[in-house]
Amino acid sequence: MSVTAALVASFSFVFAVVWAGIVDLLTFKIRNELVLFLIGVYAALAPLAGWTLAEIGINAAVAGCALALSLICFGLGWIGGGDAKLASIVVLWLGAEHTTAYLAYAALIGGVLSLALLQFRLMVLPAFCLRTPWIIHLHDRGTGVPYGVPLAVAALVIFPDTLWMNTLL
Repeated sequence: MSVTAALVASFSFVFAVVWAGIVDLLTFKIRNELVLFLIGVYAALAPLAGWTLAEIGINAAVAGCALALSLICFGLGWIGGGDAKLASIVVLWLGAEHTTAYLAYAALIGGVLSLALLQFRLMVLPAFCLRTPWIIHLHDRGTGVPYGVPLAVAALVIFPDTLWMNTLL
């Protein structure tokens, strides 16, 4: 097991997930390049950080199922395509054993964010907010919920319990 690989992977994951949440909040988009970055780092460093080939295979299978279910939700208009890709790549990173907890946290945090946005959208924006495009977009009742935010927060809640962090401790 390489502590260096786990450290680089952990930093990369946390940075990418935080970036995804921030960018989704500001633009309502999660870039494919970010998802591809996470796949590449995982593929390169998971074996070096102590994941067995069996664990990687199981994680990939569960992530594939998460992607399939997420794409169904996307097809029904419940989530965005970027959200579907981000959720499945996070499932890959966290591991099959953390999938249920991750999805439960994401749903709970997403519900809280949705309620907060409903309240926010009922408010009259102060004048200084009217000069900030992303706040105006977020305030628009016709827009959805930037679900990358709860997906990112849930990932950060679960990540300390993963093999990545256990390798570092």
